[in-house]
Amino acid sequence: MSTEIKNLEPKSLWKNFYDLTQIPRPSKKEGKIIEFVKNFGENLGLKTVVDEVGNVIIKKSATPGMENRKTIVLQGHLDMVPQKNNDVDHDFEKDPIDAYIDGEWVTARGTTLGADNGMGVAATMAVLESKDIAHGPIEALFTIDEETGMTGAFGLKKGLLDGDILMNLDSEDEGELYVGCAGGTNATMTFHYKETEVDDNTVAYKLILTDFKGGHSGIDILLQRGNTNKLLARFLKIAIRDLGIRLSNFDGGSLRNAIPRDAYAIVTVPANNEKALIELVSKFQTIYKNELLEVEPNLKFTAEKTDMPKSLIEEMVQDDFVNAVYACPNGVIRMSESMKGVVETSTNLAKINSENGIITVLCLLRSSVDSAKDDLGEAVSSVFQLAGADVVLDGKYPGWKPNMDSSILKEMKSIYNNMYGKIPDIKSIHAGLECGLLGGVYPNFDMISFGPTIRFPHSPDEKVNIATVVKFWDFLVETLKEVPKK
Repeated sequence: MSTEIKNLEPKSLWKNFYDLTQIPRPSKKEGKIIEFVKNFGENLGLKTVVDEVGNVIIKKSATPGMENRKTIVLQGHLDMVPQKNNDVDHDFEKDPIDAYIDGEWVTARGTTLGADNGMGVAATMAVLESKDIAHGPIEALFTIDEETGMTGAFGLKKGLLDGDILMNLDSEDEGELYVGCAGGTNATMTFHYKETEVDDNTVAYKLILTDFKGGHSGIDILLQRGNTNKLLARFLKIAIRDLGIRLSNFDGGSLRNAIPRDAYAIVTVPANNEKALIELVSKFQTIYKNELLEVEPNLKFTAEKTDMPKSLIEEMVQDDFVNAVYACPNGVIRMSESMKGVVETSTNLAKINSENGIITVLCLLRSSVDSAKDDLGEAVSSVFQLAGADVVLDGKYPGWKPNMDSSILKEMKSIYNNMYGKIPDIKSIHAGLECGLLGGVYPNFDMISFGPTIRFPHSPDEKVNIATVVKFWDFLVETLKEVPKK
């Protein structure tokens, strides 16, 4: 396990980030990290509270002479997305992340790094333990389960915080200030099927579609990467029609907020069509490679002979399921008219699993326009309802509407210009920052989001740029010195 990242500057931030990599913290499994951060605050002698859902709040008084400044809430989330390469043996509930320096970046060996949102959490911890940074009153809010349900933000109660300005440290492009974000809705579709007997004179194969890049289903959706669930359903439709294959099992993707990187299916095929199945898989691998040459250069589609399954999905449900997945909207639906180059509305057909008579399909719908998000939900529902599935739309969270008259925005634009000789880009992000929910609980918050440059979050290619961490930290420290007076 490498400790080299602890020698990077600023050492106070990287030391804390290294500590975070040593503590397992996948979403919904944050017990160890909650206890760690709680002990961190208490050991500093700071007022520390764990609320009823698991959010940790640590308060630090102003440094001398700064008592008349507005209270800043530094906010980040404790959980990380657990994704790994197929050839990596890693238990995200037990094993530390093996982070290392790779040229100008810090990344991890075959797993997600956790820079999302470990960088923001580590920076906040560094501020809390600092003795030489001038700042007004500080409230650190460490939320839980941001990645899979925003449980922490949903559960935050009024009266726990006294802050005036919320600085969300969870965006991923240095030199950009974020003043808005997309809202989201979870779509869950369920098919019920009877298990039928395996046909005589058939052979069984495992279809394997792997080595896609995946990535964050909001930030990376614009990259038009392949969705393995959609592509495998595309193949199955043709193979069912032309070769008479039958489906026993489908397993694709892993998390609702990650673009699926692999998908698998167990099928049977009439023995006299066995050769044709192998040829069709090879044909579709060529098709996929040609279509996705720039974005998925390493994709693989193979078929391996396997043991005969005990049962099959009944044929009518099989066909309805495949048709629905094939027809389901996926990817970028509409670009923003008001912010150039920003996705307005998208959906990710994220995870599919079949077992014990139930097929479950998970999607995450995003939009910065609530009515467009609702419309997309109805469109997805219509596809699956026509196919006979049960549909549930839940977990809705609001977007964050930009306030271009924000006082902290004006202050930070000026500070950044003075430090680096340019005005930072002002943007809205196509991802579910917690600001929308937190601003609903504390409507007085003047909110902004910023961070260092992180690439490919929610995938094993995740990495953070070292030079931008320095700029992010220096900008944060300077901003804390210049916080407006009450």
